[in-house]
Amino acid sequence: MPELPDITVYIEALRVRIEGRTLDGVRLGSPFVLRSVDPPLEACAGRRVTGLRRLGKRIVIELEGDLHLVLHLMISGRLHWRARGARVSGRLALAAFDFPNGTLLLTEASTKKRASLHVARGEPGLRAHDPGGLELLEADPAAFDAALRRERHTLKRALTDPHLFSGVGNAYSDEILHRARLAPFKLTDALSAEESSRLFEAARAVLEEWTERLRREAGDAFPEKVTAFREGMSVHGRYGLPCPVCGSPVQRVVYTGNEANYCATCQTGGRLLADRALSRLLKKDWPRTLEELENRTRGLAE
Repeated sequence: MPELPDITVYIEALRVRIEGRTLDGVRLGSPFVLRSVDPPLEACAGRRVTGLRRLGKRIVIELEGDLHLVLHLMISGRLHWRARGARVSGRLALAAFDFPNGTLLLTEASTKKRASLHVARGEPGLRAHDPGGLELLEADPAAFDAALRRERHTLKRALTDPHLFSGVGNAYSDEILHRARLAPFKLTDALSAEESSRLFEAARAVLEEWTERLRREAGDAFPEKVTAFREGMSVHGRYGLPCPVCGSPVQRVVYTGNEANYCATCQTGGRLLADRALSRLLKKDWPRTLEELENRTRGLAE
């Protein structure tokens, strides 16, 4: 799912191309992508784009007349800038937004069509789409700590809860926790003041560094290589590969359709976190530490 760094770079690329220009119209490739009826989508045609902003993981295109197009890419939705009048064809195409200088295509590479488009009127209508999470790059340590401890969650869940923190998902939460040297399933109410401060600094650093990195990669072009698995990440998508800090193999826990990637040496004191499916299957044979795992792997190889 595109997260804060990806959405920020998308918005910056769109600002150069469509801010101040008139939206000629919207063509739908799938009627199911449009999730609102009032105001009607047709009311957006002929209106000038007055601004763009991020709302959590959503992209908001502001139009004159106090209308807003709200795009939520979900997991597999992506944006593409094409020549004006580009066709909305194929099973991936969901919608095309036509401007005098080009067409913005919305696609989704998934059979589960979760990406959505809403039309909202005014700030009250827009607030209905705002989960209300804290903006990490605008917060201070005290506000971060208060949001973190608002509910009793694991750190992984807290960071990815859009009602607590804005714009962070599965990929960057893994990177933040690795940078902070904290276990993904440590509970928020068990966090010390020093650990909370460390997590705050890690979150800001990771998000700022990756936003700048994606800016440099895109340059003046429209960002087309938007993915949750990027070269240069420390643990996310790197299961079995060496941790760039200590060289230990990156571990993974799969749960409820999601996963957490972590380094046992850097984050859990060498302890392996129980994968619900595998640990249930192996029971007493489940290795508890990285050393046990290495010994067992060595025994199988021999």
